[in-house]
Amino acid sequence: MITAIIFFVHFLFTLIIFTKKWQEENLSDAFINIGLIGLLFTVGWSISGIIAKLLMSQKGLGIMFDRDTFSLTILSVIEFFFYRMYYKDIFSEAGTEKQ
Repeated sequence: MITAIIFFVHFLFTLIIFTKKWQEENLSDAFINIGLIGLLFTVGWSISGIIAKLLMSQKGLGIMFDRDTFSLTILSVIEFFFYRMYYKDIFSEAGTEKQ
């Protein structure tokens, strides 16, 4: 269930970025950003999976929070801070940060 929520949040974020870039720039830039997000997600999940494998067993903390969910959680936290910096123009309004 937690894994599905993480995937859904990534899907929503991808749609938001695609729409914003399509409106503000053009369609090719929107697809390039989708490719960037997809590439960072797949590579990041592989790397965070290695880290999760070092820190916990396959069962993890229970049926709802296994090692794969832990690695997706690590990835989501890292992506949050990266995308917060990379898409600063989307998260800020008139030079001030949105609350």
